Amino acid sequence: MEIIEEGLEFCKMVESLILEETFDNYIDAVLHLCEEINIEPFVAAKFLTKPIKEKIKKEGQDINLLPKKTRLPMK
Repeated sequence: MEIIEEGLEFCKMVESLILEETFDNYIDAVLHLCEEINIEPFVAAKFLTKPIKEKIKKEGQDINLLPKKTRLPMK
């Protein structure tokens, strides 16, 4: 597969992997595409939209790869 030039195309590919239930999380879908088109994940990160980045962040927090945002107790 040729190098993806448009971020929107890359994001559509990620979303289609999720919708087709090929992958059940965004982290795996992005890493799979990186391997498939032979690009580094840090390069792919530039192509991702904010909503996809937020979903990846939430997944990372859910599986304890990223710290969860702590809140101060409010009274």
